[in-house]
Amino acid sequence: VQLQASGGGLVQAGGSLRLSCAASAPVSVQHYSIAWFRQTPGKGREAIACINNRGAGGTTLYADSVKGRFTISKDNPKNTMYLQMNSLEPEDTAVYYCAAGPHCGIYDGAVRSMDYWGKGTQVTVSS
Repeated sequence: VQLQASGGGLVQAGGSLRLSCAASAPVSVQHYSIAWFRQTPGKGREAIACINNRGAGGTTLYADSVKGRFTISKDNPKNTMYLQMNSLEPEDTAVYYCAAGPHCGIYDGAVRSMDYWGKGTQVTVSS
């Protein structure tokens, strides 16, 4: 298992959750671009946060829907990535996936740039 996500659950609106995703070889959060996606029933998997390690430096990108509320981060020695989610809204209810690949971005079809996926973890936000 290259990516193992955890930390989902049920939370009230306005609350917080932190998702974790432990990586294992050959995935290295230090060297791969890493991202979080989410998916709701009947919809495609959308990218919401990514750290793009392509090129000389890493850039962090967020979907407009989560900007200012969610924070993606990583711990290189632990080979683990995180998604801190604050001010959660019922619209954030979804299955959340971590992913890694050569590059990432926030755009339709971003799923195609990711080579490794964790199993999803359910986040439910009650109103």
